[in-house]
Amino acid sequence: MNNDLLKGLNEEQIKKAKACKDQNELLALAKEEGITLSDEQLEAVSGGFCSKTTEPCPKCGSTSIKKEHRGNDTFMHTVFICKKCKYEWRPD
Repeated sequence: MNNDLLKGLNEEQIKKAKACKDQNELLALAKEEGITLSDEQLEAVSGGFCSKTTEPCPKCGSTSIKKEHRGNDTFMHTVFICKKCKYEWRPD
Protein backbone atom coordinates (compact mmCIF):
# COMPACT_ATOMS: atom_id res chain seq x y z
CA MET A 1 0.00 0.00 0.00
CA ASN A 2 1.23 3.47 -0.89
CA ASN A 3 2.45 5.28 2.25
CA ASP A 4 0.88 8.53 0.99
CA LEU A 5 -2.52 6.93 1.55
CA LEU A 6 -1.66 6.37 5.21
CA LYS A 7 -0.79 9.98 6.06
CA GLY A 8 -2.84 11.33 8.95
CA LEU A 9 -3.99 7.91 10.18
CA ASN A 10 -3.33 6.57 13.66
CA GLU A 11 -1.67 3.18 14.22
CA GLU A 12 -4.99 1.31 14.56
CA GLN A 13 -6.36 2.86 11.37
CA ILE A 14 -3.15 2.02 9.49
CA LYS A 15 -3.46 -1.61 10.58
CA LYS A 16 -7.09 -1.72 9.41
CA ALA A 17 -6.24 0.00 6.11
CA LYS A 18 -3.45 -2.48 5.37
CA ALA A 19 -5.90 -5.35 6.00
CA CYS A 20 -8.32 -4.07 3.31
CA LYS A 21 -8.50 -6.39 0.32
CA ASP A 22 -9.61 -3.80 -2.24
CA GLN A 23 -10.49 -0.14 -2.76
CA ASN A 24 -14.14 -0.71 -1.82
CA GLU A 25 -13.11 -1.97 1.62
CA LEU A 26 -10.71 0.95 2.00
CA LEU A 27 -13.40 3.49 1.09
CA ALA A 28 -15.85 1.79 3.49
CA LEU A 29 -13.23 1.93 6.24
CA ALA A 30 -12.65 5.65 5.67
CA LYS A 31 -16.40 6.26 5.93
CA GLU A 32 -16.73 4.08 9.03
CA GLU A 33 -13.81 5.78 10.77
CA GLY A 34 -14.96 9.27 9.78
CA ILE A 35 -11.70 9.84 7.91
CA THR A 36 -11.64 12.70 5.45
CA LEU A 37 -9.39 11.76 2.57
CA SER A 38 -7.36 14.38 0.71
CA ASP A 39 -7.87 14.86 -3.03
CA GLU A 40 -4.65 12.93 -3.65
CA GLN A 41 -5.79 10.04 -1.45
CA LEU A 42 -9.19 9.92 -3.13
CA GLU A 43 -7.58 9.89 -6.57
CA ALA A 44 -5.23 7.09 -5.56
CA VAL A 45 -8.05 4.98 -4.13
CA SER A 46 -10.67 5.68 -6.78
CA GLY A 47 -8.50 5.45 -9.87
CA GLY A 48 -7.82 9.15 -10.20
CA PHE A 49 -7.77 11.26 -13.32
CA CYS A 50 -7.08 9.75 -16.69
CA SER A 51 -5.36 12.01 -19.19
CA LYS A 52 -6.35 9.63 -22.00
CA THR A 53 -9.08 7.03 -22.02
CA THR A 54 -10.30 4.64 -24.64
CA GLU A 55 -13.78 6.03 -24.12
CA PRO A 56 -14.06 9.76 -24.97
CA CYS A 57 -16.87 11.88 -23.56
CA PRO A 58 -20.06 11.00 -25.43
CA LYS A 59 -21.21 14.63 -25.27
CA CYS A 60 -18.15 16.65 -26.33
CA GLY A 61 -15.55 14.05 -27.37
CA SER A 62 -12.91 15.14 -24.84
CA THR A 63 -10.51 12.49 -23.55
CA SER A 64 -9.79 14.37 -20.32
CA ILE A 65 -11.86 12.17 -18.05
CA LYS A 66 -12.16 11.75 -14.28
CA LYS A 67 -13.02 8.25 -13.06
CA GLU A 68 -14.91 7.93 -9.76
CA HIS A 69 -16.23 5.04 -7.74
CA ARG A 70 -19.58 5.76 -6.11
CA GLY A 71 -21.97 3.84 -3.96
CA ASN A 72 -22.27 2.50 -0.46
CA ASP A 73 -20.93 -0.42 1.57
CA THR A 74 -23.01 -2.88 -0.44
CA PHE A 75 -22.72 -1.67 -4.03
CA MET A 76 -20.09 0.39 -5.82
CA HIS A 77 -20.12 1.51 -9.44
CA THR A 78 -17.80 3.45 -11.72
CA VAL A 79 -18.72 6.84 -13.16
CA PHE A 80 -16.76 8.80 -15.76
CA ILE A 81 -16.90 12.61 -15.57
CA CYS A 82 -15.71 14.80 -18.42
CA LYS A 83 -13.37 17.49 -17.08
CA LYS A 84 -14.27 19.75 -20.01
CA CYS A 85 -18.10 19.73 -20.10
CA LYS A 86 -18.83 17.96 -16.74
CA TYR A 87 -21.00 15.30 -18.44
CA GLU A 88 -21.27 12.10 -16.35
CA TRP A 89 -21.81 8.55 -17.61
CA ARG A 90 -21.34 4.97 -16.55
CA PRO A 91 -19.17 2.66 -18.66
CA ASP A 92 -20.86 -0.10 -20.65
